[in-house]
Amino acid sequence: MTELRIRTAGPDDLDAVLAFWKDAAEGTSISDDRDGVERLVARDPEALILAERAGALVGTVIAGFDGWRCHLYRLAVHPDHRRQGIGGALVAAAEERFVRLGGRRGDAMVLQRNERAHHAWRAAGYTPQEQWLRWVKPLTD
Repeated sequence: MTELRIRTAGPDDLDAVLAFWKDAAEGTSISDDRDGVERLVARDPEALILAERAGALVGTVIAGFDGWRCHLYRLAVHPDHRRQGIGGALVAAAEERFVRLGGRRGDAMVLQRNERAHHAWRAAGYTPQEQWLRWVKPLTD
């Protein structure tokens, strides 16, 4: 099997990432557009982490750090490449980034209905925090 390459995304990767999420990510986000991802990479060039095998994009994770909290979003692995350690490698890269930046605890955004993701996050050592509920409000239409 070809070696897995983990790297941060650059501006030239954004269209490929958006197309990848349509195939590999569960659900959609209000920020799943070119402007949203451009802002992410411009503000924090190391936040969007990619996994590639043989030059093809096979996984992503967003490792956002606001100086206080470590947030993980958009962990996605291409369906043809699941169960090969790619998700774990992406989470490990995100956690290494957080530790380097002084982060103390990571939290992951995981859809309740996405049972497959629950197993992956548990395997990475994460557990649900039942006492918390996410509250959201769109700021634009």
